[in-house]
Amino acid sequence: MVTLLNVHYSRASDLEQPDILLTDPSVQVTGYRDLFGNWCSRLVAPAGRFTLGAATVIRDDGAADPAVPADAVQHMVQDLPAETLVYLQGSRYCDTDHLSDEAWRRFGSTPLGAARVQAICDFVHGHIAFGYETARATRTASEAFAERQGVCRDYAHLAVAFCRCLNIPARYCTGYLSDIGTPEPHGVPDFAAWMEVYLGGRWWAFDPRNNSPRVGRILIGQGRDAADVPLTQIFGPGVLSDFRVWTFDADAIDPDAAPIGQPPATNV
Repeated sequence: MVTLLNVHYSRASDLEQPDILLTDPSVQVTGYRDLFGNWCSRLVAPAGRFTLGAATVIRDDGAADPAVPADAVQHMVQDLPAETLVYLQGSRYCDTDHLSDEAWRRFGSTPLGAARVQAICDFVHGHIAFGYETARATRTASEAFAERQGVCRDYAHLAVAFCRCLNIPARYCTGYLSDIGTPEPHGVPDFAAWMEVYLGGRWWAFDPRNNSPRVGRILIGQGRDAADVPLTQIFGPGVLSDFRVWTFDADAIDPDAAPIGQPPATNV
């Protein structure tokens, strides 16, 4: 197995304790960085029930996602840094060749830059109906557009594909996203997907699924699409029997009642 379950290196200095990957039964785990700089763990899972888990406490400033300045430049393609160009190309789930005409028809007259990206997010947020029961691992961006249903990865894939069609570098992100600051009732905790776009000389987070600034967004991995950042990749037969995810404000609850240090499980 290869897993991508550790906090991204860009937040490593915020960790109060290492987010070590634990297994039951215990097996040897080795780490490496993939082509996008994500930290991956490699292991040989034994036959039978196998549990993976990780837990940590991370410092966060408590601020919502930063707003993109209105004057953030949408760079001409010839002015983009070389390392961003891969995020203009079509990929496994972001099939830009099927969406290019639609992207220019819908968004070609919108203002360049952040306003155009926000217009894309607004459309995707309203176009797709969220439902776990509609999740499908093979759904592409163009299929999400046609079917108008999916989960957070489908929102991200469609928004990423539209951005790339319009010459805006966009990359797919996966990580943790808390419910801090949002009204109850809160949904079942899960991993989250969003995107980052390159404007004004840096990357900015946009979240077409929630379409509002959020507190406590913790990045795990970045890539061209979900194919680059699978949380678990199994080379052989396996069945995901259960998984649990939680994120919470550790200062706002009773630590004696909180599951701090008890890893959420991914059972295979």
